[in-house]
Order: sequence, then C-alpha cells, then structure tokens
Amino acid sequence: MTIINYPCESDVKKTIADNEPLLMLISFDGQTVILSHVDEAIEHHILLMKAGFSDRDIDKYFRIVLDDEGADWTFICPPDYKNISDKTRRIKQFYKDGFSVISNVLQEIGFMVGINIPKRYRRHFDIMMEE
Repeated sequence: MTIINYPCESDVKKTIADNEPLLMLISFDGQTVILSHVDEAIEHHILLMKAGFSDRDIDKYFRIVLDDEGADWTFICPPDYKNISDKTRRIKQFYKDGFSVISNVLQEIGFMVGINIPKRYRRHFDIMMEE
C-alpha cells in the first residue's frame, strides 16, 4: 500500500495528533491512500489534484472524511463501477467492496473507528436497501 500524505507526512501526523479531520482517498483496489488535513484541500477532487493526480479520476477512489470518532464515507457509486450495468447490483458491490477496503485501510493506518454513511449520501445506499 502506498500512502501519500499531503502536503507532507509531518503535517498529516500533526493533524492526527491534534484530532483534526482528515480527507482520505482510497483507490478501489486499496493500494493507494491519499491523506490530508481537511483545510489543506477542502474537497476530495482538489486533494486528488494536489497529490498529482487528475481530478477526473475521482470516481476511482472511495472518499472519506476521517477523525478519531469515525470515518464518514461519501457514498457515491460511479455509474460504471466494475462495469456492472444493473444499478442495484452495482451499488451492492460498491458497498461490499468499499466496506472491506476502507476497513482494511483504517486498520493499517491505526484508526479503529466505525464507517458511517452520512444521511446526505444515503440516496444510493437506500436504493440498495429497497430490494
């Protein structure tokens, strides 16, 4: 796993030590993690650009806002996720994969917190629960 700390590792460590919120991006395969204080980038797509990636690749990452109380998952399933055409199946697979990958990364970086899907992102999640 490659962890990219923006703007640098010491800033991210200070953010963690101060219990400040982090933006976190995790590639769908769990191999790339990008971390930053929320005030450094404000939005996930901006963090992606600041870390040297194209903001057009935002749909290749799980998006998290993280602190010592929990991991809020911006639950937005891309329409082409794993090339699954059936929307309900696609969202279910996204949920299953995301929960697994995010949990593993959280454990690897030393955060033993729950994963939350904030109400404002439950639209896709609710579609999955209807069946």
